[in-house]
Amino acid sequence: MRRGPLLPPACLSRESDNLVLINSVNGTVMTVTALDTGDAAPKSGIVIHPRWVRITHWVNAVAMIVMIGSGWQIYNASPLFSFSFPRTITIGGWLAGALLWHFAAMWVLVINGIVYVALGIASGRFRRKLLPIRPREVIADLTAALRGKLAHDDRSVYNAVQKLLYLGVILAGVVIVLSGLSIWKPVQLQCLTALFGGYDAARFVHFFAMAAIVGFLLVHVALALLVPKSLRAMIVGR
Repeated sequence: MRRGPLLPPACLSRESDNLVLINSVNGTVMTVTALDTGDAAPKSGIVIHPRWVRITHWVNAVAMIVMIGSGWQIYNASPLFSFSFPRTITIGGWLAGALLWHFAAMWVLVINGIVYVALGIASGRFRRKLLPIRPREVIADLTAALRGKLAHDDRSVYNAVQKLLYLGVILAGVVIVLSGLSIWKPVQLQCLTALFGGYDAARFVHFFAMAAIVGFLLVHVALALLVPKSLRAMIVGR
């Protein structure tokens, strides 16, 4: 049986997102582009955010907006600082009304947040998406973002800054709920209130946790507007 000619050996190398084939006999070079290594943008058929992520995301968003707006009205009744929030951006109209809105949204946020965190841990999504976080990568991605050079091609992979922000806002959410409970029931939950340094200190912790979440939301919305594909993925999943 006649065999075809043997192909000369070749060595492989990786340059950026291309595969380079180098013929070790005659030195010819062939570059294969658009290599699917997982670094390219996900295909349209791939689900970036499963349904449970999208549902809990939007429920959290609505509940958090209601809590922030009503919280500002509650703050105005007894300000911690020398300023008050304009009534046009508050919810509830007055203290009693704001408290009703605040507690209603609080239970929605707590239950929905528990579901989100439980599914995130059980499914392994948190481990895949948010870990690990390396300081060097955070600094590099933050520098690239400030220079407007941070790539957004692969929406299925979070950069180091996103990982840090998402973990940070989850932690802020836990702190704001616990500090809120200590303010709401300082006698019944006196151990929790003491953990925050007392009732007055818990109010400051609650306020700064709120400020951190508002800061996150502003950045989050701004990035969604700058990269509309990410907003679409959170609506339809792809």
